[in-house]
Amino acid sequence: MVNNDKVPELTNGEFNNFITKGLVLVDFYADWCMPCLMIAPVIEELAERFEGKIKFGKLNVEDNSVLSHKYKVSSIPNLILFKNGEMVERFVGNQSSEDFEKKLKKFI
Repeated sequence: MVNNDKVPELTNGEFNNFITKGLVLVDFYADWCMPCLMIAPVIEELAERFEGKIKFGKLNVEDNSVLSHKYKVSSIPNLILFKNGEMVERFVGNQSSEDFEKKLKKFI
């Protein structure tokens, strides 16, 4: 996946610092996962819509297995919403941009 400014790719070392403040949505994905590739543009679009309200990041489950196990990521795409470092919601599988936007607005 291509790294960009709106949805940076995280590593084990960056993860905890990234999720500590505010609302943060992390996309747990794998490069070989077709549904993950399909939801990536939706996540990038939402990152633009929620700029300044929710921070977005992505984490490759194969490169960061410790975090994948810690957050019990067993199927992907698996998106976890954190608030001040605590997990508040999990979204599994693909969904439309509109549906996802409605779900995220509940937390703002």
